[in-house]
Parts: sequence; structure tokens; C-alpha cells
Amino acid sequence: MKAYNKFLKVLESINHWRKRKISNTNFLIIAAAVVGILGGIASSLLKQLTHSIARFLQDDFHWQFKYYLYFFFPLIGIFLTVFYIRFFIRRSKFQHGIPAIINNITHHNSRLDFHNIYSQIISSALTVGLGGSAGLEAPAVASGSAIGSNIGRFFGLNYRETTLLLGCGAAAGIAGAFNSPVAGMIFAIEVILPEFSIPSLIPLLIASALSAVVSRIIYNEPLFALVTNGWVTEAFWFYILLGFLVGAYSVYFNKLNAFIFHTFARIKNRYNKVWLGGLGLGVLIALFPALYGEGYITIQKLLNGNYQSLLANSFFSDYQNITWMLVLYGALTLVAKSLASVVTMASGGNGGMFGPSVVVGGLLGFVFSFGLNQTGIVQLNVTNFIIAGMAASISGVMHAPLTGIFLAAEITGSYVLMIPLMMVSAISFFINKSILKYSIYTKVLAEQGTLSSIENKDKNVLRRIRLKYLLEKDFVLLHPEDTPKSRSSEIIHTHRNIFPVVNASGILVGILHSDQLLELLINPDASMAMQLIGNIMQPPNKVIEIDTPMSEVMQIMDSLDTRILPVINKNGLYLGFVSKNGIFNKYRLLLVRQGGYMQN
Repeated sequence: MKAYNKFLKVLESINHWRKRKISNTNFLIIAAAVVGILGGIASSLLKQLTHSIARFLQDDFHWQFKYYLYFFFPLIGIFLTVFYIRFFIRRSKFQHGIPAIINNITHHNSRLDFHNIYSQIISSALTVGLGGSAGLEAPAVASGSAIGSNIGRFFGLNYRETTLLLGCGAAAGIAGAFNSPVAGMIFAIEVILPEFSIPSLIPLLIASALSAVVSRIIYNEPLFALVTNGWVTEAFWFYILLGFLVGAYSVYFNKLNAFIFHTFARIKNRYNKVWLGGLGLGVLIALFPALYGEGYITIQKLLNGNYQSLLANSFFSDYQNITWMLVLYGALTLVAKSLASVVTMASGGNGGMFGPSVVVGGLLGFVFSFGLNQTGIVQLNVTNFIIAGMAASISGVMHAPLTGIFLAAEITGSYVLMIPLMMVSAISFFINKSILKYSIYTKVLAEQGTLSSIENKDKNVLRRIRLKYLLEKDFVLLHPEDTPKSRSSEIIHTHRNIFPVVNASGILVGILHSDQLLELLINPDASMAMQLIGNIMQPPNKVIEIDTPMSEVMQIMDSLDTRILPVINKNGLYLGFVSKNGIFNKYRLLLVRQGGYMQN
């Protein structure tokens, strides 16, 4: 205990020194650089560990029956993930994916548990390395965000500053995972920090750039290798058609995601989920080997023009030279990839939908362009359409068009395709957004009623205000057996004009106002002041429990036209009062903190 107290004193002195010597702006830039470096290391370790497991199973592990185990590898991976989370992450709830990060920003002051820095890496490496059909980007984002959140808390930064560093960690996660610093920054702005301000761009840029540099140093293995010569204007209308096609499919993908998660949620036993999901995934991978792991290898082979590879290691390899079989199998593979990625997550695996969105979009671009080429009507550049499909898929599924554009351009080096990428991304986003109000990340939060949005900014601020911190307790407590006369001194001298009445157990049973009590005390009839409080009190118009959301408290106050309400716990025990003045003062304070978080 002494050592801990000494550590706190040292930390306090460091913070005091940096506040005197370093401006907030400069310190946040330094902190963003640290978050970027650590986020790049985390992303590199995640890729290295996952790919090492996959390479061992595919290349280094030799057994005459090993290919029969491929049916069970995904099941083993999901089981180990669930086992690890249950027995090694026991003190706090393990949260999957981007929605949990968004929710923590809004409702938990951007606090992410320290274990997320390493637990996201370990659990997702087990899931994906053993064949789980998911992406590594969401765990990389979660790990980087946890780094930013904990650094902010370590240095005692306020909510907005900590949130900014959390966003820097998210940007670092994407930049490190894809070697795409611009896409990392834009992803943080579009998905994690939609209410960003211009000054926050600098820390985000620094974190993304440093993460990409560190990732290249530690794990210099590019996701895709491509050289493209550009695009022809004659294909413009086909890009527009692809945008509509991918937009429609992204709607299906998002609805499939919701349906499967709801279906698995009905299964109460977690290990039944593992068995069902793991074995189902094994069957899918046996039929469609491209579903194993992230799936980027399949996309790279298609980008290289090796279309037969799609069927090469499957049960249908004898048909790999039949072009229309390639089109049909490619279409089935992209549908199966959508299903497999959701099943991986819903059954207990840890990964993300970012990677599957890229793969599904690439496959859809391949099927569209390669299929049209077989008709003889037109000859499209299949490679370009694969890249455009990737951008459009990210844009539609995640409601992040800028992320889709720049990610596809960065990871493939295809900046010359910027115009087609812009068109397909905009169209896909428009279609998905027109049909589905929420993205794949925000839908679950909207269903839970915990989604924060720019349109509901007042509610967003109110959600961050906790009722327990606004309790006003300096009220004179009366008891049913008291009389106005026996408590006259306290009644006269208090500055409050309302009196809670509680019984011997501390339960709120009534309310009295000062004008009522003073009228009894000055009444010429002395017996009036000797009445029992229990006989003259009135029941409160409304009481609220301590865990009531602040937006609901304000609605109750407005409907009753009152400025103060009594607060109780779930057992009815009186805790204090909450007033509109107290809420407004806290609200104004939060607005000031939001507005000035990047000032010196």
C-alpha cells in the first residue's frame, strides 16, 4: 500500500510538472506520437502472431491426416478464444469490436480496460489464426484504442483529451494493420470521432503515420501488391452499376449480420454456440477454402490474374478451367464469406467485419467484371473492378465512404483509380444509408438505445451526466413521528424550502414544503404546530431512482413543471434531491470542456 501511494505521488508530481512546462496542445501531440508508436507495435504483433499460427498449421505441421483437421481448426480456435476470455479475463467484461468502443466513448467516459491492449491480440490471433473467417482490423483498433484510453487516464487527462487519444489509437490500429496512414486517420474521424474538430487532425495524422512506420519496420509484409495503369472512360457506367450492386449487397450483409447475431443470442449456453458455430464454419471452409482466415490471399491471387486459384484447392478443382464455373463459384464464395464471418463472431470468436467487408467487396467486383467479360459484350479490367468493389463494400457496410476510398487506394497503390473509387463508394453509401439508418457498427447500439449521434447532441451530453454525482443532500430530514414544533428551529433556519419525510428505515414516505410548516408554526392555535408530520405530509408527485438516465430525468421535470425531484435507490431509501440548476451547471461545464479540449 505504501508503494502504491508513493507511486501516486510520483505520478502526481510528473503531471504537475508537465502542466507547468508543456501546453495542452504540445502534450497531446507528444502523447499522440507515443500512442501511434505503441499502436503500430500492437498491430504488428497481432499480424505476426496470427500469421505465424496459420503458417505453422498450413506449412510446418506435417501429418498424413492433417487436412481432415481443417474441418475442426475453426472450432478449436473459437473454443480457445472463449476459454481464454472466460478464465483469463474475469475481472471485467470482455467487449468485442468497434461498437463497444463507440459505446464506451459515450457512456463510460472513454474508459477501456487495460487488458484490451493484450487480450484483443491474443483472442483474435487464436480465432483467425486457426481459420476463423474474420478480420484483424477491429481487434487492432480495440488494442490501439485501449492504449490511447489508458495513457489519457494515466496522465489524468479530461474526457475530451482522453477521447482524442483513444481515436489516435484507433487510427494507429488501422494504419498499422493495413499500412495505410491516411485511411487510419479518416476511419477515426468517420467512425470513432464523428464530432471531431480541425485541431484533432494533427494528433491523428501523427499517430497514423508513426504506426504505419513502426508496422513496416517490425512486419514489412504488404497486404496487397499491385501496379495498375489506370482506367478507361468507357467503363465509367459499369463502375456506377457496380456501385449500385455493392450497395444492395451491403444492405443484405448488414441484415444478415443482425439476423445471425440475434439467432445466436437465443442460445444461452456459450459452449453450444461454440459447437454450432465452429462446426458450421468447418463445413463452409471445407466447401470454400478461401474462407479460411482473413481471405486476403485469395484477393491477391485474383488481383494477379490467377482466377483459377479460386477453385484450385476445393472439391470442385476439376472445374477450374470452366469460366462460368469460376463466376458461379465466386458468387457462392462471397455469400459464404458473409455468412462465415458473422458466424465466427456470433459463436464467440474475436475478430472484425472490416476485413470480411474488403474480401466480400473484392469478390463481388471480380464476379461482376469477370462475368460480364464472358458475355463478349464488353471487356472490363477485372483488377480495377476488384479494387472498386473493396472500396464500395467498406463504404456501404460501415457508412464510411472516405475510409473506403483511401483504404482501397493505399493498400493497392491504385491512386489512379480515385474517380471510380469515389463514384462506387458514394453510390454504395447512398443506397445503404437510404435503406438502413445505421451502419453495421451502430445498429446494435441503436437497438439497445445507447447510440450517441450528432443529431442528438443535447442527449449525448446528458447521457454522460450521472445522477449520483448531482445529488443535493443538505435537506432537513423529518420523520413521521416529529411535529413542526419539535423541529421548529431547523425548519426556520434552513435555506431549503422543501423537507423530505423518511421513516425509521430511511425510506422516503412523504414531502412537506416550508410555507406549509411556517403557517402551522405561526398559527394562533398552538395545537396546529403539535400535529404529527405523518398526518400532514403529502406523497411526492414523483420519485426517481438513482440509475435513471439524465435525459429521462429532464423529461419528467418538464412534464411535471418542476425544478427539483427526490432521488431514491432501488429499495426506496432516500438519497437526496436533484435539481434543474444542478443539471444545467454540469451541462454547461461539459460543453466548456468539449469546446476547449485542444486549447493551451
